[in-house]
Amino acid sequence: MKNLKKTAIILAGLAIIGFGFIQQTKITIIGSDTMVILAQRWAEIYMKKNPTVNIQVTGGGSGVGLAALINGTTDIANSSRPIKPTEVQKLKDRYNTLGVEIPCAKDGITIFLNESNKVKELTTKQLSDIYSGKVTNWKDVGGDDAPIKLYGRENSSGTYAFFKEEVVKADYAASCQTLPGTAAVVNAVKKDKYGIGYGGAAYASGVKHCAVKKDDKSKGIVPTPETIAKNEYPITRYLYLYMRNRPTGEIKKYVDWILSPEGQKIITEVGYFPVK
Repeated sequence: MKNLKKTAIILAGLAIIGFGFIQQTKITIIGSDTMVILAQRWAEIYMKKNPTVNIQVTGGGSGVGLAALINGTTDIANSSRPIKPTEVQKLKDRYNTLGVEIPCAKDGITIFLNESNKVKELTTKQLSDIYSGKVTNWKDVGGDDAPIKLYGRENSSGTYAFFKEEVVKADYAASCQTLPGTAAVVNAVKKDKYGIGYGGAAYASGVKHCAVKKDDKSKGIVPTPETIAKNEYPITRYLYLYMRNRPTGEIKKYVDWILSPEGQKIITEVGYFPVK
């Protein structure tokens, strides 16, 4: 009996030692706050299935992620906007590569209104006028006689850049309060009857979705899997993974899994829209 106990203790000790020597592959991901919830969910599920892979996800904004990619401090940059030519040039100068862009999901930038706001839909022109400061009172777009309170993202955000280029098409009004993440924008609008904000569809909880019209004659559309898939929602965009070079090894396995039916199914569960 004593020998059996000794053998069991030795085997347990060897198992512990062996476990300690299992090498983990670390994958670092930095970037878009819009994509943080999705990226963390992907990482959690993948690591459960692949315990030798350690995936670390950090937000900060698309610009922060792409800067980290250029500086060599991340393996993957998450971005809610396409990479800029100046960023591509920096990759070329430092690594002699143009980088690799992989669209991994789709998003409809959602317009958040307080639930008590009687405005239900806005055209993209009205959104431009509101966020550029030309329209400052809700009565001018069918609402109460009350000043419009603007909430938006910081300029390191890909959502900030995309919304500015595709919708505002001018400088943001100086009165627009910039906040560090879409969750903060949603919380601000939730507490402010006359607030308006924008951000990724996955964060739209406790606020009203404003339907968006391409022009005065168009039908108001809200972002849904169907309207995004058919490109009917006017403010639709891709979400991207960026790498310095074509992925290999564990990073390639992870990216392939994200693009697989299993990875794409998680996108829908989180509140975004698959690309496949």
